[in-house]
Amino acid sequence: MEHISTTTLIVTLIVMVVVSAYFSGSETGMMTLNRYRLRHLAKQGNRAAKRVEKLLRKPDRLISLVLIGNNLVNILASSLATIVGMRLYGDAGVAIATGVLTFVVLIFAEVLPKTIAALYPEKVAFPSSFLLAPLQVLMMPLVWLFNVITRLLMRMVGIKTDNVVSAALSKEELRTIVNESRSQISRRNQDMLLSVLDLEKVSVDDIMVPRNEIVGIDINDDWKSIVRQLTHSPHGRIVLYRDSLDDAIGMLRVREAWRLRNEKKAFSKEIILRAADEIYYVPSGTPLSIQLVKFQRNKKKVGLVVDEYGDIQGLVTVEDILEEIVGDFTTSMSPTLAEEVTPQNDGSVIIEGSANIREINKAFNWHLPEEEARTMNGMLLEALEEIPAVDTRVRIKKYDIDILDVQENMIKQVRVTPVKPLRESVEEK
Repeated sequence: MEHISTTTLIVTLIVMVVVSAYFSGSETGMMTLNRYRLRHLAKQGNRAAKRVEKLLRKPDRLISLVLIGNNLVNILASSLATIVGMRLYGDAGVAIATGVLTFVVLIFAEVLPKTIAALYPEKVAFPSSFLLAPLQVLMMPLVWLFNVITRLLMRMVGIKTDNVVSAALSKEELRTIVNESRSQISRRNQDMLLSVLDLEKVSVDDIMVPRNEIVGIDINDDWKSIVRQLTHSPHGRIVLYRDSLDDAIGMLRVREAWRLRNEKKAFSKEIILRAADEIYYVPSGTPLSIQLVKFQRNKKKVGLVVDEYGDIQGLVTVEDILEEIVGDFTTSMSPTLAEEVTPQNDGSVIIEGSANIREINKAFNWHLPEEEARTMNGMLLEALEEIPAVDTRVRIKKYDIDILDVQENMIKQVRVTPVKPLRESVEEK
């Protein structure tokens, strides 16, 4: 080294620091890339993305390559700095060179390039892959040797080396991604995506029309009543039964009944029976994600929900499931949540007893129990185990509930007041 000028050594030292910065930035850029965006760009034909994706298929080889290059450059830089320091300052130059080089390496070869790479991973990783790809091929024997030694050492201490980390996202991770994508996805589309993810958590029991609200026609009823119901029916399909809903005999297609009537120029019970399809039964507790597929496979639009004893519990339609995803349709005959809840100025909410608890929880971000009952009335009867009197107050979790109206053995209206924690109440004062 004595015949090499000090200027040449300093220039070489600067080059070593730049190369070290390249390896540091490349490592951070590669590891902080959005893998799903990378996969998308690769499928779109981006050559740089394809090259980076190929490098990341074997992350252990890539990391070994970067670390080998980085450490070799840093060791060489340290040796050159020591020589330059001794030439300029004698024995004290060793300490001076160590301090200066440490500062330079930390700032210009570690912190600065890694920060830039973390902020702009694609702008760093894509260009650096032009050099890393051929370097990996060139240094493959050395990389392979280091990987073998590393794996042997890991096995010696009981660390498994054959575990494969799945890149697939869990539902909760996907939910987090959707929630954090507000700048890219509209709020409405966000809600739809989250609703799709929730389909497995929601069963037909949560959205079905309860048995007491099912619209049906008794085939044994007087003929004028039957014609009146057909004429004024807001539904395209109506349950057809004899005397009781438990003796359901078919699902009447109203439009088909009118078509047959126009052909025959008159109505008759025979025409009504011909216009009725066989009833499609849905087991209670079926998740919506499964039931939607079953509706599609069986080419059905409506089904009667039955419990384990075969008793009819309610009615569910394809539209009900779609409403869980896209929201209520304007053609829905059921009252909307906005019609069933009335927020008050004091922070309480007046709620109808028939309101769906799950929809209330979603609308107000509450945590009322929804496991045992579907409606506010059902939840309170489950909790009290009796029909309460008006002005009864009950606390369920962190909510005070006042009974405002009771009719026909049902709670018709309540006032719900969230109970604020003591600390929050003190802070407001």
